[in-house]
Parts: sequence; C-alpha cells; structure tokens
Amino acid sequence: MDRKNGRISIKTVYAVTSLTAEQAAPVELASLIRDHWKVEALHPVRDVTFAEDASQLRTGTAPRAMATWRNLAIGALRLAGSTNIAAGLRHNARDARRPLAILGLT
Repeated sequence: MDRKNGRISIKTVYAVTSLTAEQAAPVELASLIRDHWKVEALHPVRDVTFAEDASQLRTGTAPRAMATWRNLAIGALRLAGSTNIAAGLRHNARDARRPLAILGLT
C-alpha cells in the first residue's frame, strides 16, 4: 500500500533458488525471502548512518570486525525500541552508561 495516497498495488517478484520444487514450498520460499531482506535492510542504515562506504578500513579483518560492531549497535538499538538508529546513537552517546544498560551490563 502506498502510504501517501492509500492505493494498493500488486508487485510480481521473481527469485532464483537451488532448491528443488519439492523442497521449495511457498511457505519456505517466503521465509527465505523475508530472511534475506532482513539482512538487506541493514545496508542502508550502515551506509547512511555509519558512512560505511566511506570507511578507510580495507585490510585484514578490520572491515568485518567493524561491520560486526555496527550490526551489534543496530540490533541492540532496535531491541531497545529505537526506530531511528541515528537518533538512538546520539541519545546513547550523551551518557556512557546508556549503551551498557541496553546490553544489560549495568
């Protein structure tokens, strides 16, 4: 549904899988697609809020380690009820005890 005008539209989506027809029941395919988009939904947040694409980290395990820390921050803020990750980061940056409280470490 378009949030601006309230109109409903139908979208056809095609997917490629290595599953056989017997393995790929509609419910299973829908679950796989939803799981994929849960991961994909992190990329805009990481790119915009954390400027990940502008990162100078390019060698060794540093890029993967930083991606892990970013994912932890996003996940923790979402579990804490934050809908705006940038605002959640700013809020928690104001008091060093807040991030620890979110992680249950205080």
